[in-house]
This record gives sequence, structure tokens and C-alpha cells, in this order.
Amino acid sequence: MIRMNHKTGLAALAGLGGLTVASPAWAAVSAETAFVFNTFSFLMMGALVMWMAAGFAMLESGLVRSKNTATICLKNIALYSIAGILYYLIGYSLMYTDVSGWIGSFSLLYNTSDAEIALLGAEEATPELIAAVTGNGYSVMSDWFFQMVFVATAASIVSGTLAERIKVWPFLLFVVVLTGIIYPIQGAWTWGGGWLSEMGFSDFAGSTIVHSVGGWAALTGAIILGARKGKYGPDGKVHPMPGANLPLATLGTFILWLGWFGFNGGSQLALGSALDASAMAIVFVNTNLAAAGGVIAAMAASQIVFKKIDLTMALNGAIAGLVSITAGPDLQNHLLSIIIGGIGGVLVVASVPLLDKMRIDDVVGAIPAHLVAGIWGTLAVGIFGSGNLGVQLIGILAVGAFVVVASAIVWLALRFSLGIRVSEEEEHAGLDTMELGQEAYPEFGRGSQAI
Repeated sequence: MIRMNHKTGLAALAGLGGLTVASPAWAAVSAETAFVFNTFSFLMMGALVMWMAAGFAMLESGLVRSKNTATICLKNIALYSIAGILYYLIGYSLMYTDVSGWIGSFSLLYNTSDAEIALLGAEEATPELIAAVTGNGYSVMSDWFFQMVFVATAASIVSGTLAERIKVWPFLLFVVVLTGIIYPIQGAWTWGGGWLSEMGFSDFAGSTIVHSVGGWAALTGAIILGARKGKYGPDGKVHPMPGANLPLATLGTFILWLGWFGFNGGSQLALGSALDASAMAIVFVNTNLAAAGGVIAAMAASQIVFKKIDLTMALNGAIAGLVSITAGPDLQNHLLSIIIGGIGGVLVVASVPLLDKMRIDDVVGAIPAHLVAGIWGTLAVGIFGSGNLGVQLIGILAVGAFVVVASAIVWLALRFSLGIRVSEEEEHAGLDTMELGQEAYPEFGRGSQAI
């Protein structure tokens, strides 16, 4: 099953390739051609979203201290792999198969459709075989791939917040539960056609469903895990712990920006008609403008608040702009996208000091950029878009409450069983040497001669 978006009917999109052959007015291409374009869109846009995994790895690697860089890289490639396996084993079925209001099917393994297997194994591609496949509107596993890369994004958000003091294996066990159970269940309420979808909740590409979910899980984990040693003084003073490689963090932000065109653009969910192509172009432009608005607004806000322009605020401003527009990038007034993204950038600058006052240690600023901006972007659909503000708020609160409670149960279970935090000595030495036994920059860290 394909997730629902702003269009009026799931069947119209999934079965007929964006209304391509549903009416003579849209009959520009055949059903098979629409099938090819829709499938191609899922695969290529999904590949762009997969590339965001590299962006998160580079952004986080640049914002942690050098002694924790290799660990961050390991966590990001591991969490992407776990997300793929768990979403195949059970996650997709929980989210999309036979959803009955609250949850989908517990059936294991989501595989290619019988119709596609029959076509692939046939000696001749008969019209009947082709019709059985193309009637779905897209290749089944192309949709699975596009949905899978989204759940990996949610897990990446948690990684950056909890960096530099969490054990690797307990973190990865949390990712198993997040990607296999927590994310799919709340996704079933919305994109799976569940109770929130029936109320009219609207989230085009996942400001709440993806980004706020990752943000809520990260916030819960940060509270239970505690701050890094030395981050906050007894007098409440904040001791900055700057990242080791801001050029790398900047590269990661640009990679994320690029990948977001697949994230939002692919969420048009079809490319089989002129209508879908035009709508996708609008989404691309709004995505770009919102990110730009987030950067400039964060720069201006940091100048006002901190009396200097802060590069890390500008980077997170870009991400906040992207997250903010993700719930409603189909706006036909492009100026609104700049405003929405700009407000997201300001919220990042305002949220960072607030978290520090609460002694919540977020290493990369993921909570402001993904959770706060995700909440704002979801509300913006009710303010500027076609969504109902009250329903949007209900969706935010319902998803937030579920993810916080579920995450807290998992984090606390891990804390009191395996333990989730490294020792103070290990934290001081760095997780690279203590958890991995290797360093990201050994020649610089040890001052050894080049060989």
C-alpha cells in the first residue's frame, strides 16, 4: 500500500498513476508508461533520500569532538542497515498492510507481488500479465524502498543528539525497536490510512511522522541519558564543546539539502502525468526556498542573540527550514515557503539556549532542528495550507505522547539492564578508542609521524 498525501484518493494515485488514465482529460500516457515513471520516481527519489544518510553522518562527524568521530560514522551506517532489515522483516507490514485504524499486520517479510513474479518468470509478457502488474500503478518493492529510507532518517536524528556518551550496542538496540515497531505504528495512523488520516491530519512528507518522531525519541533519550560531563557547571553556566570539523558539517548540510529534494519531491508519490510533474516542480522549489529562508533567518537571529554570526546555527537553520516545509511543500504561493522556513530558522536559535537552561544536552542541535521545526511545520499546514489547525495539533500531541512513552520504556529498560552510558573515564578518553579501538584521525590525535 502506498501512503496517502494531499491528493483526494489513495486509489487514484496508487492504481492509476496520478490520474493518468482515470479520465480522458488526463489520458496522456498508457498505464504501462505511467507505471514506469511512477516506479522510476520512487527508486530515484529514494536513492536521494538514502544519500541523506551520508549527510547525517558528515554533519554529526563535524559537530562532535575528534575523539568520537569514528563512533558516529559507525552508528550512522549501522542504523541505516538496521532500519532496512527491520522495515523488511516487520516494519512495512505494521505501517501499511491491513491497517485497522491503529496498526497494520504483524506478518513477517514484505516481498514482491505475485503478479510481478509471474511477469518476471513468464516466457512471454502477455497483455494480461502486464495489466495485472501495471494496475497497481508502481512496482511494489519500489514503494517499499522509498518508505524504508524515511524510517532510517528518523533514526539518524537520535544518533546526533545522544553522541559522545552513549554505548554503541544499547543505542543500536533502541534503533531496532524504533524502526521496527515505534515508527511503523504511528505511521499507520497517518500514511497507513489509520485514525489520524481519517480525521484529516495532513503531513505531506513527514514533519511530524518522520522528523518529530526522531526528535521526540532523541529528547526522551537525552533526558534519561544525561548531559556530557563538563557540559554544564554547578552554577548553571554552559561550557561549549565545539565540533572538530565545521567544513565537514557544512558538507553534510549540503548533502542533506540535496537529498531533501527526493524526500519532499518523491512524496508527490507519482510521476505519471503532467499534473504530477508540475506538482513535483512546485515541491522542489518550495523545498529550496524554505531552506534558504531558514539559513538567512538563523544568521540574523544569531547575530541579534549572540552578537556574532554562528555557522552551526546557519547549518541547523537550513535543516530547520527543510523540516518546516516538509509537512506542506505543495503550497502554490512560493513566498510562504520562505516565511515558513525562516520561522523554522529563528526557532532553532531560540530553542538552543532554552535546552541548555533545562540542561538537556543535544550535541548537534537535532531537537531544535527536527522536533521544534517539525512541530512548527505541521502547524503551518493548518495556518497557511489546507489542513485543519485543530486536527494538526491533535496529530502532533498524539504522535508525541506515543513516541515519548514508548521510547522511555525502551530507554529505561536498556538503562537498567545493559546500561546505556559509558563510564566517565571512557567518555573522557573518547568513544573511538574505548568502544571501537580505533581513531578517526590517529596521525593528528597522537602526533605521530606520517608513514
